[in-house]
Amino acid sequence: MVEAHARSRRRIRSGSRYRTRSRGLAGLALIAAAGMLAGACSSGGSSSASNNSSSSGSTSSSSSPSPSSPSSTTSPSTSASSSPSSSSSSGPSSSSTGSSSKPAPPPTTAPTAPSNLTLQQLAGQRIIYSYQGLTPPAHLLDLIRQGRVAGVIFFGGNIASRAQITGVITQLRQAQQQSPVHLPLLLMTDQEGGIVKRLPGPPDLSAKQIGQSADPLGAATSAGTAAAQNMTGVGMNVNLAPVLDVSRTPGDFIDATQRSFGENPNQVSKLGAAFISAQQNAGVAATAKHFPGLGSAPAGSNTDERPVTLSVSLTNLRNIDEYPYGAAVSDGVKLVMLSWAVYTNLDPNHPAGTSSTAVQQELRGRIGFKGVTITDALEAGALQAYGSPYNRALAAASAGMDLLLCSSGDPAQGDAAAQALVDAVNSGRLGRAGFDAALGRVNAL
Repeated sequence: MVEAHARSRRRIRSGSRYRTRSRGLAGLALIAAAGMLAGACSSGGSSSASNNSSSSGSTSSSSSPSPSSPSSTTSPSTSASSSPSSSSSSGPSSSSTGSSSKPAPPPTTAPTAPSNLTLQQLAGQRIIYSYQGLTPPAHLLDLIRQGRVAGVIFFGGNIASRAQITGVITQLRQAQQQSPVHLPLLLMTDQEGGIVKRLPGPPDLSAKQIGQSADPLGAATSAGTAAAQNMTGVGMNVNLAPVLDVSRTPGDFIDATQRSFGENPNQVSKLGAAFISAQQNAGVAATAKHFPGLGSAPAGSNTDERPVTLSVSLTNLRNIDEYPYGAAVSDGVKLVMLSWAVYTNLDPNHPAGTSSTAVQQELRGRIGFKGVTITDALEAGALQAYGSPYNRALAAASAGMDLLLCSSGDPAQGDAAAQALVDAVNSGRLGRAGFDAALGRVNAL
């Protein structure tokens, strides 16, 4: 992450950092493999993958102007606002599927990465690519072979069946084996449950259904385990779930799609932590989202489509919306996705994912998160004022985001984001120490 934008020009010691990440994913893979050998995976589901209206499948987005510096404060345009009162949500008092065809196994050892990677290759290790259709394009495969891709996100349009996506993942891994980087690809999707899941099979219950079940804690644990077993069955290793947004009223933005565990931050905290722990214990890295929270967003406030501004008080933001992240961090959540909404009482001039206040002061400083930050969809309508993918990537990286989610389905978007990082480091816009720190966190996954 680009912490403090330090200007040190020290070279990245890729050997130690890359080995760390390789061990991390290998460890998750071994956990998953052990579970499958023990018969933990049952027969796969036959339903087709479904898609939410969200382009990243996870959130909304929010925009701020195309900045000329990391501290740019041009105000974004907005289309919705919300000012929930503290009474809108009670505050805190202080089945799985297997694969019929086995994917190529990820590395189980920690190969030594070369120390002579180019800046272009290093920048690529912070980019998540996407593509359209059922077959990854030759350009993406070439980039992977060149060591210029951190990972790939999959949507419903990329998945025809479990066997088909297993074959694709095998192909991507084979390309990665030819890479000079020799690190596991981050292979991710949104497998939240309910209507938001890309891969056929569990988890079947939505977050809301889990929260309203007879045994919410047991249901959350089962859902996390099932999601991980389903994903590892086809070779995926990162889930962009769970949602930790604390809903305010029935029918609001996050409740309309049943993506919140409830209106009580204590309940959301406990159920989110249970989902995270179960999922990561079963071999898949979890992503808590959408920090600092979209629970106060009214119906129709979709940051994937347009800028969204939320006027929730700082007290409510911290005591309600951010509350579940404390337990998630304590339970070792690997990634946190930031919202694209603008929070007027936190940083009135920037969407959270382009705000160093949100990333560095709130998430890292106040909450104490030391893992990987990932953006929501970089193409989101909430970032329309930033313009090009290049400018959007630069704004997010300048705020301290580690991974840039280029989920438009066009690999050229990822290319532009990577070039933005290269140019920013070369010009001094991004300090090399901060750039290297972000790589270190990504490679420690």
